Amino acid sequence: MSRKTAAPNVANLLAQGRLHLAAVATEPVLEAQVLLAATLGRPRSYLLAHPEARVERDLEERYRQRLMARGTGQPIAYILGQREFWSLDLSVSPATLIPRAETELLVEATLAVLPERPPRILDLGTGSGAIALAIKSERPDANITAVEFDAAALVIAEANGRRLGLAVEWLESDWFAELSGRQFDVIVSNPPYVASEDPHLGQGDVAFEPRQALVAGSTGLDSLRAIISKAIGYLEPEGDLLLEHGYDQAPAVREHLRETGFTTVSSYRDLQGHERITAARAPKTRVLEKS
Repeated sequence: MSRKTAAPNVANLLAQGRLHLAAVATEPVLEAQVLLAATLGRPRSYLLAHPEARVERDLEERYRQRLMARGTGQPIAYILGQREFWSLDLSVSPATLIPRAETELLVEATLAVLPERPPRILDLGTGSGAIALAIKSERPDANITAVEFDAAALVIAEANGRRLGLAVEWLESDWFAELSGRQFDVIVSNPPYVASEDPHLGQGDVAFEPRQALVAGSTGLDSLRAIISKAIGYLEPEGDLLLEHGYDQAPAVREHLRETGFTTVSSYRDLQGHERITAARAPKTRVLEKS
């Protein structure tokens, strides 16, 4: 007569997960904890406090499936379908970029320039809606329009807004194409800015992210230039434009902003000391976009 094998406990599964992820993860212990905690619907602290807790077979199987997916290099955010940004739990999918901590600097910089009155804000290339929703969570009075040309990504952004109870106008548009005649106090964007031959495109999480949301021509500057060249026409006089860009692109971005007529051009450094955000102000004289 065979004896039924006992269900594995938390400690066993974490040890197995660490071994499985050692070849692909820089922090295999942490990633194993994140995957198991999400599978169990528990905080990571539960795993540390209850290493002896038994895990039901169906949950064990789900955890192992997630380990297998991560073992192929798939980003944890896509495996779990979520990522935290600005303390907001956002749904993500392979149709959207994975929100990153450095983009929170763009949110901080934007909040700092908003007028006290209810501002009108445009978020270009919203993806999962991370930037627009973060700003809306801090400034409920803001009227925010978030633009995305990819319909699948826009579905994710709209769903995030509904789930979080944050009202944003979601609009399918190729940059400014569907915004004729509209003016904003602030335009913010984290556009594609990776060069088409950048070797990082085949590495880590980036290899699984939508290429159209990453790549912007041979120098990575195509999208930034496209936004800068038209932004003044959609800004109120002395309105602000804030852009995230590559760690080495700030000088080129500042130059193009000044050439286009922007003033008060300055860049912000991230925690690694890289110039990651550049901000500029539209001139006092209103310039309307030509049809």
